[in-house]
Amino acid sequence: MLVKAVILIGGNQKGTRFRPLSLDLPKPLFAVAGFPIIQHHIEACVQIPFLKEIIILGYYGVSEMSQFVGEMVQLYKINIRYLQEFEPLGTAGGLYHFRDQIRCGNPDFFFVLNGDVCADFPLIEMLEFHKTHRETQKAIVTLMATEATRQQSLIYGCIIENKENNTLEHYVEKPSTFISTLVNCGVYIFSPEVFHQMANIFNKKQMDFYNVENGSSIEREALYLEKEILMPLAGTGKALVYQTVKWWSQLKTPGAAIYANRHYLNLFRERRPERLAKSVQPTIIGDVYIHATANVHPTAVLGPNVSIGAHATIGYGTRIKESIVLAHSRILDHSLVLYSIIGANSEIGCWTRVEGTPCDPNPDKPFAKMENAPLFNDEGRLNPSITILGNNVTIPSEVIVRNSIVLPHKELTRSYNNEIIL
Repeated sequence: MLVKAVILIGGNQKGTRFRPLSLDLPKPLFAVAGFPIIQHHIEACVQIPFLKEIIILGYYGVSEMSQFVGEMVQLYKINIRYLQEFEPLGTAGGLYHFRDQIRCGNPDFFFVLNGDVCADFPLIEMLEFHKTHRETQKAIVTLMATEATRQQSLIYGCIIENKENNTLEHYVEKPSTFISTLVNCGVYIFSPEVFHQMANIFNKKQMDFYNVENGSSIEREALYLEKEILMPLAGTGKALVYQTVKWWSQLKTPGAAIYANRHYLNLFRERRPERLAKSVQPTIIGDVYIHATANVHPTAVLGPNVSIGAHATIGYGTRIKESIVLAHSRILDHSLVLYSIIGANSEIGCWTRVEGTPCDPNPDKPFAKMENAPLFNDEGRLNPSITILGNNVTIPSEVIVRNSIVLPHKELTRSYNNEIIL
Protein backbone atom coordinates (compact mmCIF):
# COMPACT_ATOMS: atom_id res chain seq x y z
CA MET A 1 0.00 0.00 0.00
CA LEU A 2 1.14 3.55 -0.75
CA VAL A 3 -0.22 6.69 0.95
CA LYS A 4 0.46 10.40 0.41
CA ALA A 5 -0.55 13.52 2.31
CA VAL A 6 -1.38 17.00 1.01
CA ILE A 7 -1.43 20.09 3.24
CA LEU A 8 -3.33 23.13 1.90
CA ILE A 9 -1.88 26.41 3.17
CA GLY A 10 -3.45 29.12 0.97
CA GLY A 11 -1.41 32.27 0.52
CA ASN A 12 -0.92 35.96 1.11
CA GLN A 13 -4.51 36.89 0.27
CA LYS A 14 -5.71 34.65 3.07
CA GLY A 15 -5.14 34.89 6.81
CA THR A 16 -6.07 38.58 7.10
CA ARG A 17 -7.70 37.90 10.46
CA PHE A 18 -4.32 36.61 11.69
CA ARG A 19 -2.67 39.99 11.22
CA PRO A 20 -0.41 41.54 12.42
CA LEU A 21 1.27 38.19 13.09
CA SER A 22 1.12 37.20 9.40
CA LEU A 23 2.51 40.50 8.04
CA ASP A 24 6.18 39.45 8.27
CA LEU A 25 5.85 35.67 8.07
CA PRO A 26 3.57 33.23 6.23
CA LYS A 27 0.84 32.22 8.66
CA PRO A 28 1.61 28.46 8.31
CA LEU A 29 5.11 29.14 9.68
CA PHE A 30 3.90 30.96 12.80
CA ALA A 31 5.20 29.10 15.87
CA VAL A 32 2.62 27.52 18.18
CA ALA A 33 4.01 25.54 21.13
CA GLY A 34 7.46 26.28 19.75
CA PHE A 35 6.94 24.80 16.28
CA PRO A 36 5.46 26.16 13.02
CA ILE A 37 1.73 25.47 12.64
CA ILE A 38 2.16 23.09 9.71
CA GLN A 39 5.01 21.23 11.41
CA HIS A 40 2.35 19.85 13.75
CA HIS A 41 0.53 18.61 10.62
CA ILE A 42 3.74 17.05 9.30
CA GLU A 43 4.43 15.32 12.63
CA ALA A 44 0.97 13.77 12.52
CA CYS A 45 1.40 12.70 8.88
CA VAL A 46 4.76 10.95 9.35
CA GLN A 47 3.09 8.53 11.78
CA ILE A 48 0.85 7.19 8.99
CA PRO A 49 1.88 3.68 7.85
CA PHE A 50 3.14 3.44 4.25
CA LEU A 51 3.32 7.26 3.88
CA LYS A 52 5.60 7.99 0.92
CA GLU A 53 5.38 11.76 0.43
CA ILE A 54 3.98 14.98 1.86
CA ILE A 55 2.99 17.72 -0.61
CA ILE A 56 2.36 21.26 0.60
CA LEU A 57 0.13 23.31 -1.73
CA GLY A 58 -0.26 27.07 -1.64
CA TYR A 59 0.53 30.32 -3.40
CA TYR A 60 3.16 31.72 -1.10
CA GLY A 61 6.37 32.31 -3.03
CA VAL A 62 8.73 29.35 -3.19
CA SER A 63 11.43 31.48 -1.54
CA GLU A 64 9.21 31.90 1.53
CA MET A 65 8.79 28.16 2.01
CA SER A 66 12.00 26.56 0.70
CA GLN A 67 14.09 26.82 3.88
CA PHE A 68 11.33 25.38 6.04
CA VAL A 69 10.71 22.49 3.63
CA GLY A 70 14.43 21.69 3.52
CA GLU A 71 14.58 21.60 7.31
CA MET A 72 11.57 19.29 7.49
CA VAL A 73 13.09 16.86 4.97
CA GLN A 74 16.27 16.67 7.04
CA LEU A 75 14.37 16.28 10.31
CA TYR A 76 11.78 13.66 9.34
CA LYS A 77 13.70 11.84 6.56
CA ILE A 78 10.71 11.79 4.21
CA ASN A 79 10.11 13.39 0.83
CA ILE A 80 8.35 16.76 1.31
CA ARG A 81 7.65 19.16 -1.56
CA TYR A 82 6.14 22.61 -1.80
CA LEU A 83 4.15 23.22 -4.98
CA GLN A 84 3.14 26.82 -5.70
CA GLU A 85 -0.20 27.56 -7.36
CA PHE A 86 0.03 30.09 -10.21
CA GLU A 87 -2.98 31.93 -8.73
CA PRO A 88 -5.51 31.27 -5.94
CA LEU A 89 -7.27 28.09 -7.06
CA GLY A 90 -9.71 27.48 -4.22
CA THR A 91 -9.72 24.60 -1.78
CA ALA A 92 -9.69 21.93 -4.51
CA GLY A 93 -8.19 23.74 -7.51
CA GLY A 94 -4.64 23.09 -6.36
CA LEU A 95 -5.39 19.40 -5.91
CA TYR A 96 -6.65 19.17 -9.48
CA HIS A 97 -3.91 21.34 -10.96
CA PHE A 98 -1.20 19.16 -9.37
CA ARG A 99 -3.10 15.88 -9.81
CA ASP A 100 -0.25 14.25 -11.73
CA GLN A 101 2.19 14.89 -8.87
CA ILE A 102 -0.32 13.55 -6.34
CA ARG A 103 -1.10 10.45 -8.44
CA CYS A 104 2.57 9.78 -9.22
CA GLY A 105 3.49 6.33 -7.87
CA ASN A 106 -0.19 5.25 -7.88
CA PRO A 107 -1.06 5.90 -4.23
CA ASP A 108 -3.98 3.92 -2.85
CA PHE A 109 -5.15 6.90 -0.80
CA PHE A 110 -4.10 10.46 -0.06
CA PHE A 111 -4.86 12.66 2.92
CA VAL A 112 -5.81 16.31 2.55
CA LEU A 113 -5.40 18.58 5.60
CA ASN A 114 -6.35 22.25 5.78
CA GLY A 115 -3.38 24.21 7.05
CA ASP A 116 -5.48 26.47 9.28
CA VAL A 117 -6.73 23.76 11.63
CA CYS A 118 -5.01 22.49 14.73
CA ALA A 119 -5.87 19.18 16.31
CA ASP A 120 -4.91 15.91 17.86
CA PHE A 121 -5.06 14.44 14.36
CA PRO A 122 -6.42 10.84 14.45
CA LEU A 123 -5.03 10.04 11.01
CA ILE A 124 -4.13 6.40 11.56
CA GLU A 125 -7.58 5.61 12.97
CA MET A 126 -9.19 7.53 10.13
CA LEU A 127 -7.24 5.56 7.53
CA GLU A 128 -8.34 2.25 9.07
CA PHE A 129 -11.94 3.48 9.03
CA HIS A 130 -11.69 4.43 5.33
CA LYS A 131 -10.12 1.13 4.34
CA THR A 132 -12.72 -0.86 6.29
CA HIS A 133 -15.83 0.93 5.01
CA ARG A 134 -14.96 2.03 1.49
CA GLU A 135 -15.43 -1.35 -0.16
CA THR A 136 -19.01 -1.85 1.00
CA GLN A 137 -19.99 1.75 0.20
CA LYS A 138 -17.78 2.31 -2.89
CA ALA A 139 -16.71 5.53 -1.16
CA ILE A 140 -14.08 7.85 -2.62
CA VAL A 141 -13.71 10.17 0.37
CA THR A 142 -13.86 10.10 4.16
CA LEU A 143 -14.17 13.43 5.93
CA MET A 144 -13.37 13.99 9.58
CA ALA A 145 -16.18 15.52 11.65
CA THR A 146 -16.62 16.74 15.21
CA GLU A 147 -19.38 18.14 17.40
CA ALA A 148 -19.89 21.87 17.89
CA THR A 149 -22.54 23.79 19.75
CA ARG A 150 -25.76 24.63 17.94
CA GLN A 151 -24.81 28.32 17.62
CA GLN A 152 -21.22 27.73 16.55
CA SER A 153 -22.16 25.16 13.90
CA LEU A 154 -23.37 28.01 11.66
CA ILE A 155 -19.78 29.10 10.95
CA TYR A 156 -18.63 25.68 9.74
CA GLY A 157 -19.58 23.17 7.09
CA CYS A 158 -22.49 21.24 8.59
CA ILE A 159 -22.93 17.50 8.14
CA ILE A 160 -25.91 15.19 8.36
CA GLU A 161 -24.69 11.61 8.69
CA ASN A 162 -26.52 8.39 7.93
CA LYS A 163 -25.81 6.60 11.21
CA GLU A 164 -26.56 3.17 9.75
CA ASN A 165 -23.65 3.14 7.31
CA ASN A 166 -21.64 6.28 8.30
CA THR A 167 -22.20 7.96 4.93
CA LEU A 168 -22.64 11.66 4.23
CA GLU A 169 -26.37 12.28 3.81
CA HIS A 170 -26.37 16.09 3.47
CA TYR A 171 -23.77 18.87 3.53
CA VAL A 172 -24.15 22.67 3.76
CA GLU A 173 -21.24 25.11 4.00
CA LYS A 174 -21.86 27.82 6.64
CA PRO A 175 -25.65 27.52 6.63
CA SER A 176 -27.90 30.49 7.39
CA THR A 177 -30.10 28.35 9.64
CA PHE A 178 -29.35 25.42 11.92
CA ILE A 179 -28.62 22.13 10.13
CA SER A 180 -26.60 19.96 12.48
CA THR A 181 -24.07 20.17 15.32
CA LEU A 182 -21.77 17.83 13.38
CA VAL A 183 -19.21 19.95 11.51
CA ASN A 184 -16.47 19.42 8.94
CA CYS A 185 -12.93 19.43 10.38
CA GLY A 186 -11.14 20.10 7.09
CA VAL A 187 -9.31 16.75 7.18
CA TYR A 188 -10.00 14.18 4.44
CA ILE A 189 -8.91 10.88 2.94
CA PHE A 190 -9.44 10.57 -0.81
CA SER A 191 -9.17 7.67 -3.18
CA PRO A 192 -7.64 8.74 -6.54
CA GLU A 193 -11.02 8.24 -8.22
CA VAL A 194 -12.02 11.66 -6.90
CA PHE A 195 -10.02 13.23 -9.74
CA HIS A 196 -12.64 11.94 -12.22
CA GLN A 197 -15.28 14.02 -10.45
CA MET A 198 -12.95 17.03 -10.34
CA ALA A 199 -12.33 16.67 -14.07
CA ASN A 200 -16.05 16.73 -14.82
CA ILE A 201 -16.51 19.92 -12.79
CA PHE A 202 -13.41 21.54 -14.30
CA ASN A 203 -14.47 20.74 -17.87
CA LYS A 204 -17.94 22.14 -17.26
CA LYS A 205 -16.37 25.37 -16.01
CA GLN A 206 -14.32 25.63 -19.20
CA MET A 207 -17.44 25.22 -21.32
CA ASP A 208 -19.28 27.83 -19.27
CA PHE A 209 -16.37 30.24 -19.62
CA TYR A 210 -16.34 30.06 -23.42
CA ASN A 211 -20.12 30.17 -23.71
CA VAL A 212 -20.69 33.17 -21.43
CA GLU A 213 -19.46 36.69 -22.18
CA ASN A 214 -17.10 38.31 -19.69
CA GLY A 215 -16.49 35.07 -17.78
CA SER A 216 -13.93 35.18 -14.96
CA SER A 217 -10.66 33.47 -15.87
CA ILE A 218 -9.81 32.98 -12.19
CA GLU A 219 -13.11 31.25 -11.41
CA ARG A 220 -12.59 29.12 -14.52
CA GLU A 221 -9.51 27.55 -12.88
CA ALA A 222 -10.70 27.45 -9.26
CA LEU A 223 -12.44 24.48 -7.66
CA TYR A 224 -14.02 24.38 -4.22
CA LEU A 225 -13.85 21.19 -2.22
CA GLU A 226 -16.81 21.90 0.02
CA LYS A 227 -19.39 23.17 -2.47
CA GLU A 228 -18.34 21.42 -5.68
CA ILE A 229 -17.07 18.05 -4.39
CA LEU A 230 -18.67 17.27 -1.02
CA MET A 231 -22.15 18.67 -1.62
CA PRO A 232 -22.74 16.67 -4.85
CA LEU A 233 -21.41 13.50 -3.14
CA ALA A 234 -23.87 13.84 -0.27
CA GLY A 235 -26.56 11.18 -0.43
CA THR A 236 -24.71 9.06 -3.01
CA GLY A 237 -23.00 6.76 -0.52
CA LYS A 238 -19.59 7.74 -1.91
CA ALA A 239 -18.63 9.98 1.04
CA LEU A 240 -18.01 8.59 4.53
CA VAL A 241 -18.06 10.47 7.84
CA TYR A 242 -15.45 9.73 10.52
CA GLN A 243 -16.38 11.42 13.79
CA THR A 244 -13.65 12.27 16.28
CA VAL A 245 -13.97 13.25 19.93
CA LYS A 246 -10.35 14.40 20.12
CA TRP A 247 -9.38 18.04 20.40
CA TRP A 248 -9.83 20.13 17.24
CA SER A 249 -10.02 23.84 16.44
CA GLN A 250 -9.65 26.25 13.56
CA LEU A 251 -6.76 28.68 13.71
CA LYS A 252 -8.18 31.82 12.14
CA THR A 253 -7.24 34.47 14.71
CA PRO A 254 -4.35 35.17 17.09
CA GLY A 255 -6.63 34.30 20.02
CA ALA A 256 -6.96 30.81 18.56
CA ALA A 257 -3.14 30.54 18.60
CA ILE A 258 -3.12 30.87 22.40
CA TYR A 259 -5.81 28.17 22.58
CA ALA A 260 -3.87 25.89 20.22
CA ASN A 261 -0.65 26.57 22.14
CA ARG A 262 -2.29 25.19 25.29
CA HIS A 263 -3.52 22.02 23.62
CA TYR A 264 -0.32 21.24 21.75
CA LEU A 265 1.67 21.66 24.97
CA ASN A 266 -0.78 19.25 26.60
CA LEU A 267 -0.15 16.74 23.80
CA PHE A 268 3.61 17.14 24.36
CA ARG A 269 3.08 16.11 27.98
CA GLU A 270 1.41 12.91 26.79
CA ARG A 271 3.64 12.04 23.82
CA ARG A 272 6.78 14.21 23.75
CA PRO A 273 7.51 15.08 27.40
CA GLU A 274 11.15 15.82 26.57
CA ARG A 275 9.99 19.01 24.82
CA LEU A 276 8.58 20.51 28.01
CA ALA A 277 10.65 22.51 30.47
CA LYS A 278 11.39 20.89 33.82
CA SER A 279 13.23 22.95 36.41
CA VAL A 280 13.01 24.57 39.84
CA GLN A 281 14.84 27.66 38.57
CA PRO A 282 13.13 29.25 36.72
CA THR A 283 9.87 28.22 38.33
CA ILE A 284 7.76 26.21 35.88
CA ILE A 285 3.99 25.89 36.39
CA GLY A 286 2.12 23.44 34.19
CA ASP A 287 3.15 22.95 30.55
CA VAL A 288 5.90 25.26 29.28
CA TYR A 289 8.11 25.09 26.18
CA ILE A 290 11.47 26.91 26.25
CA HIS A 291 13.70 26.84 23.17
CA ALA A 292 17.18 25.56 23.91
CA THR A 293 18.75 28.89 22.87
CA ALA A 294 16.47 31.07 25.04
CA ASN A 295 17.93 32.85 28.07
CA VAL A 296 15.56 32.69 31.04
CA HIS A 297 16.56 34.16 34.40
CA PRO A 298 16.33 31.67 37.31
CA THR A 299 13.96 33.97 39.22
CA ALA A 300 11.35 34.06 36.43
CA VAL A 301 8.01 32.28 36.84
CA LEU A 302 6.57 30.74 33.66
CA GLY A 303 3.31 28.95 33.03
CA PRO A 304 0.94 27.46 32.65
CA ASN A 305 0.81 27.21 28.85
CA VAL A 306 3.75 29.35 27.81
CA SER A 307 6.06 29.04 24.78
CA ILE A 308 9.40 30.85 24.64
CA GLY A 309 11.05 31.13 21.20
CA ALA A 310 14.66 30.91 20.04
CA HIS A 311 17.16 33.43 21.48
CA ALA A 312 14.46 35.13 23.57
CA THR A 313 15.55 36.78 26.83
CA ILE A 314 13.38 36.62 29.97
CA GLY A 315 14.59 38.91 32.75
CA TYR A 316 14.80 38.89 36.56
CA GLY A 317 11.51 38.31 38.39
CA THR A 318 9.42 38.16 35.20
CA ARG A 319 6.00 36.46 35.29
CA ILE A 320 4.53 35.00 32.07
CA LYS A 321 1.26 33.05 31.80
CA GLU A 322 -0.86 31.74 28.87
CA SER A 323 1.34 33.48 26.29
CA ILE A 324 3.60 33.00 23.29
CA VAL A 325 6.94 34.83 23.18
CA LEU A 326 8.50 34.67 19.73
CA ALA A 327 12.17 34.53 18.72
CA HIS A 328 14.72 37.20 19.74
CA SER A 329 12.27 39.07 21.99
CA ARG A 330 13.36 40.57 25.32
CA ILE A 331 11.15 40.84 28.38
CA LEU A 332 13.02 42.81 31.00
CA ASP A 333 13.02 42.60 34.81
CA HIS A 334 9.82 42.33 36.87
CA SER A 335 7.45 42.56 33.90
CA LEU A 336 4.15 40.70 33.67
CA VAL A 337 2.78 39.09 30.48
CA LEU A 338 -0.69 37.48 30.51
CA TYR A 339 -2.76 36.13 27.59
CA SER A 340 -0.56 37.79 25.01
CA ILE A 341 1.58 37.13 21.94
CA ILE A 342 4.91 38.96 21.87
CA GLY A 343 6.21 39.33 18.30
CA ALA A 344 9.74 38.52 17.20
CA ASN A 345 12.50 41.04 18.04
CA SER A 346 10.23 42.97 20.40
CA GLU A 347 11.24 44.43 23.77
CA ILE A 348 9.18 44.98 26.93
CA GLY A 349 10.72 47.29 29.52
CA CYS A 350 11.07 46.76 33.28
CA TRP A 351 7.99 46.73 35.54
CA THR A 352 5.67 46.73 32.52
CA ARG A 353 2.34 44.89 32.30
CA VAL A 354 1.13 43.39 28.98
CA GLU A 355 -2.24 41.74 29.42
CA GLY A 356 -5.03 40.36 27.25
CA THR A 357 -8.44 38.84 27.84
CA PRO A 358 -8.82 35.10 27.29
CA CYS A 359 -11.29 34.22 24.54
CA ASP A 360 -11.47 30.47 25.10
CA PRO A 361 -14.59 28.37 24.51
CA ASN A 362 -17.05 28.13 27.36
CA PRO A 363 -15.97 25.01 29.31
CA ASP A 364 -19.56 24.53 30.49
CA LYS A 365 -20.73 23.90 26.92
CA PRO A 366 -19.83 20.43 25.63
CA PHE A 367 -18.01 20.42 22.27
CA ALA A 368 -17.60 24.24 22.33
CA LYS A 369 -15.08 25.54 19.78
CA MET A 370 -13.19 28.82 19.43
CA GLU A 371 -15.60 31.64 18.65
CA ASN A 372 -13.17 33.52 16.33
CA ALA A 373 -15.07 36.70 17.10
CA PRO A 374 -14.73 39.69 14.76
CA LEU A 375 -12.23 42.40 15.65
CA PHE A 376 -14.95 44.95 16.37
CA ASN A 377 -18.39 44.58 17.93
CA ASP A 378 -21.65 45.98 16.56
CA GLU A 379 -20.93 49.34 18.24
CA GLY A 380 -17.61 49.69 16.44
CA ARG A 381 -15.57 49.05 19.59
CA LEU A 382 -12.64 46.67 19.80
CA ASN A 383 -13.75 43.32 21.24
CA PRO A 384 -11.77 42.30 24.35
CA SER A 385 -9.19 39.76 23.28
CA ILE A 386 -5.61 38.78 23.77
CA THR A 387 -2.95 41.48 23.42
CA ILE A 388 -0.81 41.16 20.30
CA LEU A 389 2.54 42.82 19.69
CA GLY A 390 3.77 42.63 16.11
CA ASN A 391 7.43 42.14 15.31
CA ASN A 392 9.98 44.78 16.36
CA VAL A 393 7.73 46.53 18.89
CA THR A 394 9.29 48.40 21.83
CA ILE A 395 7.34 49.08 25.03
CA PRO A 396 8.95 51.35 27.66
CA SER A 397 9.26 50.58 31.36
CA GLU A 398 6.41 51.02 33.83
CA VAL A 399 3.47 51.15 31.41
CA ILE A 400 0.37 48.99 30.92
CA VAL A 401 -0.79 47.64 27.56
CA ARG A 402 -4.12 45.84 27.87
CA ASN A 403 -6.44 44.26 25.27
CA SER A 404 -4.60 46.01 22.44
CA ILE A 405 -3.08 45.23 19.05
CA VAL A 406 0.24 46.83 18.15
CA LEU A 407 1.38 46.69 14.52
CA PRO A 408 5.04 45.91 13.74
CA HIS A 409 7.89 48.41 14.09
CA LYS A 410 6.20 50.59 16.72
CA GLU A 411 7.83 52.28 19.71
CA LEU A 412 5.22 53.03 22.37
CA THR A 413 5.58 55.95 24.75
CA ARG A 414 2.62 55.45 27.10
CA SER A 415 -0.03 53.03 28.32
CA TYR A 416 -2.84 51.74 26.07
CA ASN A 417 -6.16 50.05 26.79
CA ASN A 418 -8.47 48.50 24.13
CA GLU A 419 -6.72 50.19 21.21
CA ILE A 420 -5.16 49.34 17.87
CA ILE A 421 -1.82 51.11 17.51
CA LEU A 422 -1.22 51.60 13.78
